[in-house]
Amino acid sequence: MTLEKDLIRMVESDEWMMGVLKAAQTLQLPDWWICAGFVRSKVWDVQHGLSERTPINDVDVIYYDPTKVEKNYEKHLEMELKVIHPDIPWSVKNQARMHHINSLPPYESASDGIAHFPETVTALGVRLTGDGSVDLTAPHGVEDVFNMEVRPVPLFRADPKLREVYRQRVKKKNWQHVWPGVEIVEI
Repeated sequence: MTLEKDLIRMVESDEWMMGVLKAAQTLQLPDWWICAGFVRSKVWDVQHGLSERTPINDVDVIYYDPTKVEKNYEKHLEMELKVIHPDIPWSVKNQARMHHINSLPPYESASDGIAHFPETVTALGVRLTGDGSVDLTAPHGVEDVFNMEVRPVPLFRADPKLREVYRQRVKKKNWQHVWPGVEIVEI
């Protein structure tokens, strides 16, 4: 549990990250999280001793609401966030519809959606609780992100089609260029 607490402390001590979380919280979405690179990049920046934040392509806000699965609603939410922080590249996705991307059975929650992200180091999410503290979901643990070892989640390791999705994704991301200490686990 120490690594989980370390990760939470990293987020809580980062004024910018807390501001991003507070902005997302204003949407009052059901079962919401900010995930993926937002969390992973923070850990890797700290692990590499970087004093400046590595730019991220987007801030992934996810939630779970099976009653509103229209993509247009997600775009509306992104616009609401842009009013609060216009400088942030927001991406909002309802996990109640995202299982279609990899032709999977429907997810049961936002955390279940995170569990189906391709890599364990990306399958991380944080959010604010009612009292303003940081909550963490890490369906596959946090050891890989702290060890800087990129490996597929079990589903992507087991399925030949998804293994190829993993391979292409890590090649495209080229994380080792930004964080040279990162090791890609080949499958």
